[in-house]
Amino acid sequence: MLLQVRNLCCGYGSLEVLHGISLHVRAGEIVGLLGANGAGKSSLLKSVVGLLQPWGGDIRVEGRPTHGQPAWRSVSHSMVLVPEGKMIFADLTVRENLLIGGYHNPDRAMELDLVFDRFPRLRERASQLGGTLSGGEQQMLALGRALMARPRILLLDEPSLGLAPLMVQEVFGEIVKMKDLGLTVLLVEQNVLATLQIADRAYVMETGDIVLEGAAADLMHNPEVKRAYLGQGGQEVRERE
Repeated sequence: MLLQVRNLCCGYGSLEVLHGISLHVRAGEIVGLLGANGAGKSSLLKSVVGLLQPWGGDIRVEGRPTHGQPAWRSVSHSMVLVPEGKMIFADLTVRENLLIGGYHNPDRAMELDLVFDRFPRLRERASQLGGTLSGGEQQMLALGRALMARPRILLLDEPSLGLAPLMVQEVFGEIVKMKDLGLTVLLVEQNVLATLQIADRAYVMETGDIVLEGAAADLMHNPEVKRAYLGQGGQEVRERE
């Protein structure tokens, strides 16, 4: 098992937001983590990479315990988080943003060429400040910056947030290509339909607990999922976290 989370509890101050969460991600999978506003999805990702210290439970990557370690160690465990809102460096160029992502990669010059090959628009805008890119281009930059670290596991937090529909399709297409390259993806999204169309499996969270899990195709036709997240004709209900 590439990533395993067992009985994870965490919170903020005295408020517990995750109540004994357990999930697993196998190598080469795209796994969706779905749920409405306040379900605890982002908190789970932050706990996995060490931005939020667990109160209890166990987090393992390839069988090695990682819980309680500082966030910077997550890169050494081949995990990279692409946070909600992109969080690029607006006053740095595209090239500088990417090179920062590959700080620990001794082959980052070679990796930079590979990222530019994957995202030709970033090559065209290599000298442009990150803050002047469109929203979709900034999301591509955030994905490219994560790839610079040469991760095995990508944790993506709401990559479609605020994007136009055509750009959402492009971003999700890139996520599928990452799987084809052998990367493993844990995808937090409120675009339920788009996520279930590309995921292998998915978990559904409500108020700090996992209430459903299974193959993405099965969840797509689950009456509870359809009622809560998919409207008439299969159109997703978008709720922002």
